[in-house]
Amino acid sequence: MDFTQPDEIKDIREAVRLLCGDFPGEYWRALEPDRYPTEFVQALTSHGWLAALIPEEYGGSGLQIGAASAIMEEICACGCNAGACHAQMYVMGTVLRHGSEQQKAEFLPRIASGELRLQAFAVTEPDAGSDTTQIRTRARHRDGGGWLVDGQKIWTSRAEHSDLMVLLARTTPLEEVEKKTDGLSVFLVDMRDRGSQLTIKPIATMMNHATTEVFFDGLELPEDSLVGELGKGFRHILSGMNAERILIAAECIGDGRFFIERAVAYAGEREVFGRPIGSNQGVQFPLAQAHMAVEAADLMRWKAASLYESGANAGAEANMAKYLASEASWAAANAAIDAHGGFGFAAEYDIERKFRETRLYKTAPINNNLVQAFVGQHVLGLPRSY
Repeated sequence: MDFTQPDEIKDIREAVRLLCGDFPGEYWRALEPDRYPTEFVQALTSHGWLAALIPEEYGGSGLQIGAASAIMEEICACGCNAGACHAQMYVMGTVLRHGSEQQKAEFLPRIASGELRLQAFAVTEPDAGSDTTQIRTRARHRDGGGWLVDGQKIWTSRAEHSDLMVLLARTTPLEEVEKKTDGLSVFLVDMRDRGSQLTIKPIATMMNHATTEVFFDGLELPEDSLVGELGKGFRHILSGMNAERILIAAECIGDGRFFIERAVAYAGEREVFGRPIGSNQGVQFPLAQAHMAVEAADLMRWKAASLYESGANAGAEANMAKYLASEASWAAANAAIDAHGGFGFAAEYDIERKFRETRLYKTAPINNNLVQAFVGQHVLGLPRSY
């Protein structure tokens, strides 16, 4: 086993860090509570970072998932927010893996160049939550060709800042399928100029995440908007989840490193009772524990990435990486707050902002309780818990 990173990834880290230097804490604080970081996303796009996983033949960089995860990690480690744009990395994978040659040729080059934005991933619904098989959004095939979509999605982040959406809808009623995972299909939706057929409503949250709920009222889609095989959308969506988990894990690792770096610097300089507070075990030990947890999660991230790149089943490792990394970043966030004392709550230190941002990943894109249930059932072979 070789734990050294290739020069390509080192170069990626340096380049991303240099770009993020143009977007310091002042930039992110000025966006609060709900302004989208348009300039930051445009900079990432113009430098090609959001096209990292798109093959070169379609105008992207053709990088592997490990290199892409390093991009996400560095963004967060620099104090920026990768959640503003991370979906473009993995959402397009549904089109890449399951789309027709026509769809890939038409859309991927325009996504890579930034002409089209693909950030919206519409799966979750108010009454379904994590039980995706229970979604009610319905796509009905029309006699003259094409589709009509009616329903509602929630937590569809960045829908207001996307031109395209990957949509999961039921094409066969649940009561008419043998398996509840059947009868779901994926569509690539052009969201522009849809009028009353498509309504987007922002959801205010504790962090600046640009999330929304989306309503479909007789949304008309062309015949060729179907991605992959009719009725097999659940499997198509699942095939992209491992990439999502790996990239989210990398973001959490970056967050963890941000918290630890800031807290160590502060604890080494801040003096109380005649000595640096970092010499107190009550400050030092939580930071040491958080550092060890981040490093351990990082190893699982790279194991998951290696398996994914080799074509092996990385489901367990990708989920475990997301779980371990989100728990580690949350521990680092709390240790950083404690180390900074009152200043941990002051906006100018950026700890409280990142504290709110990293808390999301214990809950999304999959709740850590469900990761534990997955490992219990599918890795340890225990009875299904839900």
